[in-house]
Amino acid sequence: MPEPEKLTVPPEELRLEHDPATFHFECTDELTPLSEFVGQDRAVRSLQFGLGLGKPGYNIFVTGLTGTGKATAILEYIQRTVEQRRQTGEMALPFDWCYVYNFDDPDQPNALRLAPGVGKRLRDQLEELLGAVRSSVSRAFASEDYEHRRRDILEAGQQEAQRVMEQAQKEAEKAGFLLRFSPVGVAVLPLVDGKPITAEQFAALKPAERAEIEGRQARIMEAVAEAGESLRAIEKDVSQQLRQLDRQVGETAVTGLFDSVIAQNEGHEEVGEFLAHLREFTLGNIEMFRERNGAPSAALALAAAAQPDPFLAFRCNVLVDNSQAAGPPIVVEPNPTWTNLFGRIERRAYLGTYVSDHTMLKAGAVQRANGGYIILNLIDVLTKPGAWDGLKRLIRTKEVRLEDPMEQYGMLTPQALRPEAIAVDLKLVVTGEPLAYFMLSTYDEEFWEMFKVKADFDVQIPRTLENAVAYAGFICAACEREGLRHFDRTAVAKVVEHSSRMVGDQEKLSARFGQMRDLIVEADYWAAQAGSKLVRALDVERAIGEKVYRLNLVEERIRELITRGVIMVDVAGAVVGQMNGLAVLDFGEFSFGRPSRITARTFLGQKGVTSIDRESQLTGRIHDKGVLILSGYLGWRYAQDKPLSLSASISFEQAYEPTEGDSASLAELCAILSSLAEAPIRQDLAMTGSVNQKGEVQPIGGVNQKIEGFHDVCRAIGFGGQQGVVIPSRNRKNLMLRDDVIESVRAGRFRIYSVDSVDEAMEMLTGLPAGVRRPDGTYPDGTINAKVDARLREMGEAMRHFGRPPKAEGEGEKENEKPA
Repeated sequence: MPEPEKLTVPPEELRLEHDPATFHFECTDELTPLSEFVGQDRAVRSLQFGLGLGKPGYNIFVTGLTGTGKATAILEYIQRTVEQRRQTGEMALPFDWCYVYNFDDPDQPNALRLAPGVGKRLRDQLEELLGAVRSSVSRAFASEDYEHRRRDILEAGQQEAQRVMEQAQKEAEKAGFLLRFSPVGVAVLPLVDGKPITAEQFAALKPAERAEIEGRQARIMEAVAEAGESLRAIEKDVSQQLRQLDRQVGETAVTGLFDSVIAQNEGHEEVGEFLAHLREFTLGNIEMFRERNGAPSAALALAAAAQPDPFLAFRCNVLVDNSQAAGPPIVVEPNPTWTNLFGRIERRAYLGTYVSDHTMLKAGAVQRANGGYIILNLIDVLTKPGAWDGLKRLIRTKEVRLEDPMEQYGMLTPQALRPEAIAVDLKLVVTGEPLAYFMLSTYDEEFWEMFKVKADFDVQIPRTLENAVAYAGFICAACEREGLRHFDRTAVAKVVEHSSRMVGDQEKLSARFGQMRDLIVEADYWAAQAGSKLVRALDVERAIGEKVYRLNLVEERIRELITRGVIMVDVAGAVVGQMNGLAVLDFGEFSFGRPSRITARTFLGQKGVTSIDRESQLTGRIHDKGVLILSGYLGWRYAQDKPLSLSASISFEQAYEPTEGDSASLAELCAILSSLAEAPIRQDLAMTGSVNQKGEVQPIGGVNQKIEGFHDVCRAIGFGGQQGVVIPSRNRKNLMLRDDVIESVRAGRFRIYSVDSVDEAMEMLTGLPAGVRRPDGTYPDGTINAKVDARLREMGEAMRHFGRPPKAEGEGEKENEKPA
């Protein structure tokens, strides 16, 4: 006969409580806030390796489920690492990056890499230089000396032109013509009797006289042409002398100014080259910088009509300013779109179109993180068009280009700039799920070359006193950071216990510190409502209970339907082929256990075990595997000396939602065995556990929610004194039950049994011995296995009888006749 006492789990094993006396503190304000990872040695060593190795491709991919607080923890860890290296002098400061005007091709601005703070200084110097150049040039060109030298050049040119015109006039008069010079050309008028004649008068002359005048005019036109050439040469020479004068005056006005700025930037070769080009640009366009009577010059007005800023060459765009940097930058980009990552080219509307220049280039996270670290979330990157490909190209080429994202898709953009690429040297840290890491490493050929370091964060850590104290340090840090009340040691003990409950393991603690932070904040709220200066164990318990109450509406509705009999679940009596199975319904942040009636019916046939839910396509592949294992067990146990002639149907009654998992396979097998043996099963017990083909009971998940779900149903219907749950023995270390369930067990209203085999489960459910197979293959009379074996033998004989072909009339008499 079975002995339930041996299978009973005692109350002290139902929850591993933490004794507050093991803590050496009374309150968390006595502790130092935790600044390290808790129980993540493997991940920490990977981070140390990845951050310390500066070779190409050794970027870090951080895996671990969400809620572990890894993103915040990684940021803080990198900050501490950078600070330590900065203090030891191992870290170099990041560079400034600037874009300046390209005098050869304005559509391709030049990038300058400068020491920290030099970029902002250069920008201010250029602004001051522009003002000084305009002021100095205006003064120089307004001076009397410049006006006198300009008049001298113009007068000398006028005198030379006058001499040429007078010489041409004399030659024309000798030939009988008069020359009239005007801005549109030279007019040659014939003289008759010493007076010029008009065209009408010339036409009225005799043909011979006209021919004679035209002959002389042809000769004089050559002299006139020579005079015109001389006048144009004189004009060109005067213009050249004026330009040389303007350049000389401009050089005198601006050379000292430029030399001063160049001297201030000695040691920055690129800046010196740019300033030299800028000086040539200034001298070549000196007219733009002149002002006459306080009004801009015509050259400046013309330049302003072509572009919004005529002094664009003097503008320095400080793309990345590290003047205040104390160490390498650490950038976290929560929205890694193309422009947020790699920068953008802005545009402004001007004269009916959109224009852009180097001053409208804006940095992205990559440029800001250059020389340091950038932290990204993989899902965020993969969901942003072009971002992942851009990152791979960045790592491969070690440079970043400012490009319009529309050009990536072949779309035309107005006035597309082509800024010079910026060299990039940074460490990329990407956080993602383990499955994503596996998929990318399998299907992306470049992934291995990009992320050679994997830092794997675990979702649970060992439950040791050291880690419990570290938990207290984490609570202290959260209280300091959030401005919360500190926790006394009883509250810390409750947090530790709840952490074990979250992972469903007495020997583990949850590493989902994001969720633990929420509990800390909520417990502080209830402590405030109670008027307590410290957070106590009572406040933590209330925070847990209130959160459950906010989320368990569906659970209450299902329990109400069971209580009213709408969902049929028996918690008393005994029924053949009927079992209370347990399932977990998961609603994301909240999950709970729900009992379900499982029924089994056996009959003649050879179809084996059929799951009605599977045939209805309401089950997943893991559940289907569990059903197939049942046939394997039945064949191994009972079909060694006879064929297995059996048809059995099993079903989750009143279950209309998809079912997955094999945690009900033990209950399904027990229901089948009960139907075969015609042995009633106790309905005051519910069961969970999977089974293998050898009849061994295997552990399952969600054991705490399943036990509590059946306990709450029994309490709602009414305790009978014998109700309980049968679980796998291998799940005993997973028990972290609620206090009310443990109290019911202590009071004898509820029981929890653990089993290792199908035989133990059947003994508990039926009250009959299972029976051990004898050497001859039989089982002791009156045992479950004997009844099942006998029933299967009967079914086999019946199948053989019904499978014989019908005998013909008179065939029996012939068989009985004896030969003579």
